[in-house]
Amino acid sequence: MATDTEKLTSLKSAVSGLNQISQNEKNGFINLVARYLSGEEQHVEWSKIQTPTDEVVVPYDSLSPAPTDPSETKELLDKLVVLKLNGGLGTTMGCTGPKSVIEVRNGLTFLDLIVKQIESLNSKYGCNVPLLLMNSFNTHDDTLKIVEQYTNSSVQIHTFNQSQYPRLVAEDFSPFPCKGQTGKDGWYPPGHGDVFPSLKNSGKLDALLSEGKDYVFIANSDNLGAVVDLKILNHLIQNKNEYCMEVTPKTLADVKGGTLISYEGKVQLLEIAQVPDEHVNEFKSIEKFKIFNTNNLWVNLKAIKRLVEAEALKMEIIPNPKEVEGVKVLQLETAAGAAIRFFDHAIGINVPRSRFLPVKATSDLLLVQSDLYTVVDGFVIRNEARKKPENPSIELGPEFKKVSSFLSRFKSIPSIIELDSLKVTGDVWFGAGITLKGKVTIAAKPGVKLEIPDGAVLENKEINCPGDL
Repeated sequence: MATDTEKLTSLKSAVSGLNQISQNEKNGFINLVARYLSGEEQHVEWSKIQTPTDEVVVPYDSLSPAPTDPSETKELLDKLVVLKLNGGLGTTMGCTGPKSVIEVRNGLTFLDLIVKQIESLNSKYGCNVPLLLMNSFNTHDDTLKIVEQYTNSSVQIHTFNQSQYPRLVAEDFSPFPCKGQTGKDGWYPPGHGDVFPSLKNSGKLDALLSEGKDYVFIANSDNLGAVVDLKILNHLIQNKNEYCMEVTPKTLADVKGGTLISYEGKVQLLEIAQVPDEHVNEFKSIEKFKIFNTNNLWVNLKAIKRLVEAEALKMEIIPNPKEVEGVKVLQLETAAGAAIRFFDHAIGINVPRSRFLPVKATSDLLLVQSDLYTVVDGFVIRNEARKKPENPSIELGPEFKKVSSFLSRFKSIPSIIELDSLKVTGDVWFGAGITLKGKVTIAAKPGVKLEIPDGAVLENKEINCPGDL
C-alpha cells in the first residue's frame, strides 16, 4: 500500500499535467487532499459544547430598527453585494440546466425573482447593489445565455466560476481525468465553502473592494426567503461583525441541519457528520439544539481577503463518496457556514422562519405556487390569512417528482391556506379550484387512476378510491 506521502507526491505530478484547470485550482485541490490525508479531522468533544448566548446568537427582534432616512438607507445599501450560489443543476427535479431557471411562480424563475428584488431596491433608494452569481462548470454556459436577457436591467450582474477539481479514484487516489474520464464526469465543484477562494481568484473580490463595497450577502439561489434585510446589514456595520449566519428555529423537518454552538470560546457550526454516533439522537432533538443554519450568510469582504490570503480558512472537510460508471470516486468538499469560526466577532442571528423558504423538491414548489404566497416586486410574501406560523407538511409520491409531471397532474394548484398536511401516493390527478383543509391523504391503489374533480373541498379526508370522494 502506498503511504499518504507517496499518494500525495504522485497526485501532485498527475494534477500538474491537467491543463483544463488553473494553477490556483491545482494548488487548492492539493491543499485540500493534503489536509484530508493528514487526518486533521476536527473531532468535537461533546462535553465542551455550550449553548450559545443571546450575545452570540442574537434574536432578530432585538436588532435596532434600520434607518428610516432614505439617504442613510442608500449609504447602507451601497456597501452591499448580493451573491447567489448558482452551481446546482435541477436534476433532482427532473430539469436540465441550472436550478435557478426553474419557473417558480407566474412564469418567473428563481433568477427573475432575484433580479426583480434587487431592481426594486436600487430604484427605490437610488443605490447600486450588484448581483454576483457563483456558477460551477455545470451551470456556467447556460447561465451566461440566461443572463443576457437582463442586459436592460438596472442591476449589474457579474458571474464567476467556483473551482473545478478532479474526482479522486478511491482505489489508488489518482485523478479520475487521468484514467481517461476527461468529460464532465471526471470533475466536481468542491462545495460552497469554495466561495471565498473563488471570489478572490476570479478578481471579483478586489474589484468590489475598490468600488467601496464592504459586505456580501451569500445565499442559495433556491431560497426564496433570502432577501436583503436592512436591519441585519445595519447591525453588522454598527457592531463590526465580520461574519453572520442566519439561523432559525428547528422544526421536526430540519433535524439534520447544522447548528451553531459555543466551543472553546468561539462560535462554530456543528454538522451532523461531526456528531459521534452515540449523540446523534441528542443532536436531532429540538430541545437541546433549537436552531439550524439557513445558509444565509453575511460576510465582510476585507476579512475574506485577509483570511484567503493567509490560507487560514481551513473548514472541515466533507468526504462525499460516489460511483461514476462503476468506478468508486471520492469528492472532498467544504461548506461556507463552517468558516464562521475563523472570522472576528462572528455571530448568528435567529431570524423568522420566513427567511428560509427553499425549493428543494416539487412539494416545496406546491407551497410557493399556492395561495399561501403572493409575489410583489419579486418578493415572495406569505398570505396573512394563514393563521398557523408553520407551513403545511406536504409529501408527494414519485409520480410528482419531476417538475413536468408535477405540473401536468394539477389543473391548478389547490387552495391550502387551512391545510395541515397532505400526503399523495399513486396515480393521482387534480382538477381545478380544489380546496384542501386539515389532514388530507390521497392514496391511489396500484393500477388505479384517481381523479380529484374540479371544485372539490377535501377536509380531514383519507381517499383510496373514487368512492371515497
